[in-house]
Amino acid sequence: MSSLFKTIAVVGSGALGLYYGGRLVRAGNAVRFLARGDLAVLRERGIVVRAPEGHFTLPAVTVAETPEAIGPVDLVVITLKATANDQLARLLPPLLHAGTVVVNLQNGLGVDEAVAAVVGAERTVGGLCFVGVNRLAPGIVECKVPGQIVAGEFVGVSQARTRELAALFGRAGVDMQLSESLASARWHKLVWNVAFNGLTVVGGGITTAEVLANPALAAEVDALMGEVQAIAAAHGVAISDAFLVEQLARTRPLGEYKPSTLLDFLAGKALEVEPIWGEPLRRAQALGVPAPRLAALYAALVRVGR
Repeated sequence: MSSLFKTIAVVGSGALGLYYGGRLVRAGNAVRFLARGDLAVLRERGIVVRAPEGHFTLPAVTVAETPEAIGPVDLVVITLKATANDQLARLLPPLLHAGTVVVNLQNGLGVDEAVAAVVGAERTVGGLCFVGVNRLAPGIVECKVPGQIVAGEFVGVSQARTRELAALFGRAGVDMQLSESLASARWHKLVWNVAFNGLTVVGGGITTAEVLANPALAAEVDALMGEVQAIAAAHGVAISDAFLVEQLARTRPLGEYKPSTLLDFLAGKALEVEPIWGEPLRRAQALGVPAPRLAALYAALVRVGR
């Protein structure tokens, strides 16, 4: 157990919350899950994690319906969708004490600012999950690609607490790498998310394999990745061509993979349109960077998301 993070709250019981929270529990940490719709199932059956390195079941986990029932903890891990960020002001304050650290594992741009506005910039750490994990049913998650988390301080560079955070996840079997530029990490993650999350949805609900098998859509992937690369460069973040190639190489082995936005679309849930597509587009427009394909994809997703 971490000497700095003795108590942990996981806010959100979707794929990421169950997977990372489950690994932290299995490693012996005191983890409390904040859950809503799946509360009864988690209390009755616990969590099942299926992963390439081995499956495991946690028949008894600590679950609460309200943050007040959890109380102040040393570490808060946010795995909510960004569409729920209007709830942060209600959910996070009861979990804080003077030294609480909050790590935000959401997608897109502007999400760390939303967390910092509630808990304070000095508490906030952002994290990008380069992972292939899906929630199969309440309490059951499957990880196809363990990947890694890239984390960084919202303000300043890595410090003792960031290194302890990486060690905490490392002991739980999760590779967490530290970045001295959270902004750079977020732009790099957008390269994949903008293209594949978006095209699987506007393609009518298709998998990443189907996107890559379609020559027109595969070309659109390349074009969208190039636009994100150009927008990032205008914001001082260099993304190499090799990184773009690597994203394609890592996607092909996933097979019939359904990204998180596609799963939300198929389930009829709200889509994270603004942080993943809207905010990058607005930042491109603010600096005069041409992004016609991103603009078209954003418009299509706005229509779909209504």
